[in-house]
Amino acid sequence: MPPTGTLSRNNRQLVFTSSLAARYLGVSLATIRRWTDAGHVSCYRTPGGQRRFAREQLDAFVTSMRREGRAEGTGTDDAGYGPHGSARVA
Repeated sequence: MPPTGTLSRNNRQLVFTSSLAARYLGVSLATIRRWTDAGHVSCYRTPGGQRRFAREQLDAFVTSMRREGRAEGTGTDDAGYGPHGSARVA
């Protein structure tokens, strides 16, 4: 990840909306919704029902994806992972 000085304000914040979480992970909004519904990414809901993601939850997801990739013998981080280590979905 780039040094903090080059990160946008959204990448420094601690809580993300679905759209910002999708952008942070380098996937579409539909993908972040599917991953949340399937239980792959943790979130909490606002009283209005909107998803909110803690940055540490997103980072934990990225770490788990990297570990699973290595455990399955799929190679290194640059073998299909997005800008923050997330799996690229074509």
